[in-house]
Amino acid sequence: MKTERRSALKKMFASVLGLAGAGVAAKAASSVAKEKEADNITSFQRAPMFSGHTKYGNLIFISGKGAHVEPFTIKNHTEIVLKEMEDELIKAGSSMDKVLKVNVYLDDIKDYQGMNEVYAGRFGSKPPVRTTVAVAKGGVPGNSLVEMDCIAYI
Repeated sequence: MKTERRSALKKMFASVLGLAGAGVAAKAASSVAKEKEADNITSFQRAPMFSGHTKYGNLIFISGKGAHVEPFTIKNHTEIVLKEMEDELIKAGSSMDKVLKVNVYLDDIKDYQGMNEVYAGRFGSKPPVRTTVAVAKGGVPGNSLVEMDCIAYI
């Protein structure tokens, strides 16, 4: 009876160790796959500190676009930002109707309605999901009234 139990325990431990070994092998394979995926990342330098966009597989990540010019109205700034975003998407091989997610950063939440008036209808028949927030005291960098970034596909 003891021999049977020991044999069963040995088989169980061998099985557990085998699964653990398989887990380590799977983790190693996953690591190699991630390294290969990282090789597929392409980016295009726009400024010394960041890229205008980065591609990962069939996804495109567009960096934050702001309007650092006068006139200082939310509608003018939103128009400029959306045009910059569209230009960057085209450079990356995509378009506004392929945008999946947009983040909008407002200098002042009071500008929400004005921004929305310009934003509406700019992304085709299926608008992307969106998050809109007002930034903390200090504002959007570069004196822009609005900044936007997005994720799109090719």
